[in-house]
Amino acid sequence: MLGSVSEADDAVQDAWIRASTADSDDIENLGAWLTTIVTRVCLNTLRGRKQRREDSLEVHLPDPIVSAIGSGDAGNPEHEAMVTDAVGLAMMVVLDTLTPVERVAFVLHDSFAVPFDEIAPLIERTPQATRQIASRARRRVRANAPVVEPNIGRQREVVNAFFAAARNGDFEGLVAVLHPDVVFRLDGGAQRVSLTTAVSGAHQVASQAVMFGPSSPVMHPVLVNGAVGTVAVVRGRVQSVTGFTVSGGMIVAIDALFDPERLRDVDFGPLAS
Repeated sequence: MLGSVSEADDAVQDAWIRASTADSDDIENLGAWLTTIVTRVCLNTLRGRKQRREDSLEVHLPDPIVSAIGSGDAGNPEHEAMVTDAVGLAMMVVLDTLTPVERVAFVLHDSFAVPFDEIAPLIERTPQATRQIASRARRRVRANAPVVEPNIGRQREVVNAFFAAARNGDFEGLVAVLHPDVVFRLDGGAQRVSLTTAVSGAHQVASQAVMFGPSSPVMHPVLVNGAVGTVAVVRGRVQSVTGFTVSGGMIVAIDALFDPERLRDVDFGPLAS
């Protein structure tokens, strides 16, 4: 719903405080009651965030969820199902373009199958209006969110080809694995504003791939939001997290987080040691 680990934690804490101090004896459906509390907290957070960012043109990526990538992932049906259900970075970027009300209606209905008549009072709309809002959001998501390749092995083949071309300075090789409309987003945060940018187009993105070339930091393969990605480590410290979105055998999006402040809050598991 939020795309932010810290804000999600705050929402859960806020909801827990409200729930623990409320009189729940008369509550018939505890799940629905808790959904109501958490949704309203999230809606307030989204509205406040939109007001803070409405005058900002900087790229802001959602928090990445990093997990280990195993050698047995390729062809593993269970793992492929998990990747299919994962909300990738590219999808989270699209969700950030929705209004708070659209995002709440879409996520609750399409991700959690909450009926429209239950969502309606949360966003102060009629069930019919709520259905239309979710439908409008769904059209925007389908038009802008890529269909991710579910097979991790095939994702890795494409991304490995990208890195091989970058290391060899093979510009044509880079263009060959990049979708013509590929988007490369870099979020450096407040401390690295000069790094914050968005580049689109295969040739333009290929020209930026020098950062993945021979002189680039050590790249550790990981899963980022359920898809193939890398963690760059310099002198034992994480410098960046990059997620790749592969669709139709080509890279359609590259999302790199360089913000040191936000990277400190990311759980890197074994890489942290």
